[in-house]
Amino acid sequence: MVEQSEFSLHPYPRGVHLVTGEILKSLPELPHKGVLNLLIKHTSAALALNENADPDVRHDLNVIFDRLVPENAPYYLHTFEGADDMPAHAKSVMVGASLTIPITNGRLNLGTWQGIYLCEFRDHGGSRRIVATVIGE
Repeated sequence: MVEQSEFSLHPYPRGVHLVTGEILKSLPELPHKGVLNLLIKHTSAALALNENADPDVRHDLNVIFDRLVPENAPYYLHTFEGADDMPAHAKSVMVGASLTIPITNGRLNLGTWQGIYLCEFRDHGGSRRIVATVIGE
């Protein structure tokens, strides 16, 4: 069985946002076992798995990303869409556009402290489109 759907996350400000619940509400019924692939259809945001309990992790990840890829670097050529655009593209490449998560007993088989994050790298990114592909039995 293969099922695919597409949905939008509501707009988030720049930052790392726990979206596990929002994604689960948008998914079709999950099979007994299989895999879920999530693809974000954007080049200035990303999806990640990480710590879902302590909000300091989200803050620290933002600080790390901004230090690794600063705005207004003099060597950027792609600058016409604003100071946050080229850094957003680079951060998106670093984090990634997709996740694959196992499904066990009809539930996402995540670790105890794992959650799905939207990494929004633009100041005003808007809603983000996600393609969810469920493969299972």
